[in-house]
Amino acid sequence: MIENHVRLLRAEKRMTQEELAVAVHVTRQTIVALEKGSYSPSLVLAIRIARQFGLSVEEVFILREDE
Repeated sequence: MIENHVRLLRAEKRMTQEELAVAVHVTRQTIVALEKGSYSPSLVLAIRIARQFGLSVEEVFILREDE
């Protein structure tokens, strides 16, 4: 399972879901699904989002291994 800090990071930047979606070339619905945890991003999208916040992919997305 992949968890993320997208909602928190977006809030810190006072960025709307729509603004982030436009910046990373996806729909707002994709950002909604990402933030809800019902969608795992492609590597390309994960990199775009991380770059948008000036962070590494690992700082934005966390891989939780099933135990």
